[in-house]
Amino acid sequence: MVPVELAQRQIALAAVALLAAVLGLAIASGRDQSASRERLPERVGPWRDAHAAPWGRELEGATTACGVRLRAASLGIADPVLPCGAKLYISYRGQDLLTQVIAPGPVARGARFGLTPALARRLGVTGRVAVRWSYAR
Repeated sequence: MVPVELAQRQIALAAVALLAAVLGLAIASGRDQSASRERLPERVGPWRDAHAAPWGRELEGATTACGVRLRAASLGIADPVLPCGAKLYISYRGQDLLTQVIAPGPVARGARFGLTPALARRLGVTGRVAVRWSYAR
């Protein structure tokens, strides 16, 4: 037979272990939910007008001066002024997309921004178009 004091101690330790396990699961669950609800950076400053055009597919597989290897699914822009990694919102036909500068320099005559083919498809851009853009925090 187990002494009463020992049984009470074992029950208390089991309760503490159970409480620690439940608390650990609750914390881990909260982290997973906050990651899935991650907010996009807010837009900073006014919308600005510019022209944009898609890049050619011939650049696929190349590495940009920003160090980004271009793939068919790459979403980004080229810009002659903004630094590599600058985050922007590009707006076209009521659709606002968050992107970033992944290459320097102009890529199309008369366009400030060069859009990767994947970003152009997502926005529905097939040639040189007027877009709005804004910085993202």
